[in-house]
Amino acid sequence: MMMKAEQSTLVLIDVQERLMPAIAHGQEVVDQCLTLATIAGLLGVPIVATEQSPEKLGHNVDDIRELCDQVVSKDHFDACGDGLLEQLPQGRQEIVISGCETHVCMLQTALSLLDAGYTVWVVADATGSRNEFDRDVALDRLAQSGARIVTLEMVAFEWMKNSKHPHFRDVQHLIK
Repeated sequence: MMMKAEQSTLVLIDVQERLMPAIAHGQEVVDQCLTLATIAGLLGVPIVATEQSPEKLGHNVDDIRELCDQVVSKDHFDACGDGLLEQLPQGRQEIVISGCETHVCMLQTALSLLDAGYTVWVVADATGSRNEFDRDVALDRLAQSGARIVTLEMVAFEWMKNSKHPHFRDVQHLIK
C-alpha cells in the first residue's frame, strides 16, 4: 500500500520552540518537519499541528506555524483527547504523522488514530525524543501496533507518484 496525497493529512505533533532544544537532534527534527510541511503544502495535503500546553512550552516554531492550516492546543498527551479528530478533514483516511516526543505525545496520538480507523504513516526521520532510545522503542511499538514507518523521501515520492508531477523539481530541490 502506498500513500496518496489526495487521501492524506499531515499531522505535526508539538514542534514547539521551548521543547525542541531538549530533543536529541532537535534542529534536524524541526528541519525535517519543515520540509515535510512545505512538500505537503505544495501538493495540497492539509496540515494540522498540535501544541502541548503552549502557555508553558510556547508555540510551534514560527516557520512550522506559518505552514499549518490548523493548530490544536492540547493538555492531553494524546491529541485526540483534545479534539484532533474533529479537526481532521473529512474524507481523508491516511494520516502522515511526525513530531515530538515520539514516545509520548506522538505515540499516544498515533495509537488513537489507529484505533479510530485511520491508516497511520509515521515519518521516522521527522520524529524526536529527548532520549534516542525512547524514540527507537516508540517506533518499534508503533510498527507492532499497525502504523507504517516511513521516511520523508518515501512520503514525498509516493505523494507525487512520478517524475512528471508539476512539483517534482520543487520537491526534489527541497530534499537535496
